[in-house]
Amino acid sequence: MKTTNERRLEICDTTLRDGNHAVAHQLGHSDIVAYAKAAELAGADLLEVGHGNGLGASSIQVGRAALSDIEMLTAARAQLKNTRLGVLSIPGFATVERDLKPALDCGVDEVRVGAHCSEADVTRQQITMLSSMGVTVKGLLLMSHMASTKTLIEQARLMQGYGANAVVLMDSAGAYTPATVAEKVGALVEALDIEIGFHGHNNLGLSVTNSMAAIKAGATIVDVTARGFGAGAGNAPLELVAANLHLEQIDTKLQLFAALDAGDLAESTFVKRVPTNDSVTITSGIAGVFSGFAGPTRRAAEQFQVDPREILMELGRRGVVAGQEDSIIEVAMDLAEKNSLYAVM
Repeated sequence: MKTTNERRLEICDTTLRDGNHAVAHQLGHSDIVAYAKAAELAGADLLEVGHGNGLGASSIQVGRAALSDIEMLTAARAQLKNTRLGVLSIPGFATVERDLKPALDCGVDEVRVGAHCSEADVTRQQITMLSSMGVTVKGLLLMSHMASTKTLIEQARLMQGYGANAVVLMDSAGAYTPATVAEKVGALVEALDIEIGFHGHNNLGLSVTNSMAAIKAGATIVDVTARGFGAGAGNAPLELVAANLHLEQIDTKLQLFAALDAGDLAESTFVKRVPTNDSVTITSGIAGVFSGFAGPTRRAAEQFQVDPREILMELGRRGVVAGQEDSIIEVAMDLAEKNSLYAVM
């Protein structure tokens, strides 16, 4: 397995996909065009575009996007020359005929197929098909903090066997610490014959530190977003990762000042609120709950007059994952009922 000393680090900019969570999937055509140009100038290897939950995910349950998948991909494709165009595909949201094939027809260069960290088998059809077509395909293990190192190796090997070019560990809850990142990434680097990547969230304020720990452990792919634009406390900020890579003299295609400019542009055009840490997002990281649950948890807490942190801690105890949003209301109602009983007593 090659290390970053032998292979230039790949930067995947997910601003126009993961960032869509932060604005309820309402990024518009002008936002996509402007930022795609900035990402190209910044030297990002890959720009991931689409609904926050990927292809085919626009729905009442997880939020309707302002634009269709095809509209978003077409707008971005026209701006990219050296930066590759990528999409996220989560089986269950995305299907081969309805979503993947039309996306490829738009000029998508890479598909990142994701599944919960213990359910890699559900990616078999899509990864196998894409690999057989010669499409670059990466496997994503979501909520990877929930699985042991042994389990992650087993699941990553499945993706490798299906034909994935790489496996990326997703810190979907921002729950990792640098030591755990180093352990898990290092173990996968040793166990697999393909590239390993890391996708950090900032719930505990460690997204940049964790990303750098992943690189030192042998990861050759790192995900970022401009200004950390993303759900909850956000992602590893492009501009901060770029600055640290510059200081560490780690070879990438990134152009430092252009990466800083991309962050400035994002904030001035479509980042309504720069992601910050507060008691809710920090608790989400402690509880290991999907970062995208922060907003719905706040709303449920207000509706039922309960502490949002108690909701998150209970969701963490239940092991709730993305796609189980209904559990937020259920937990909020249970807490409200318990609180009313205590008040009577």
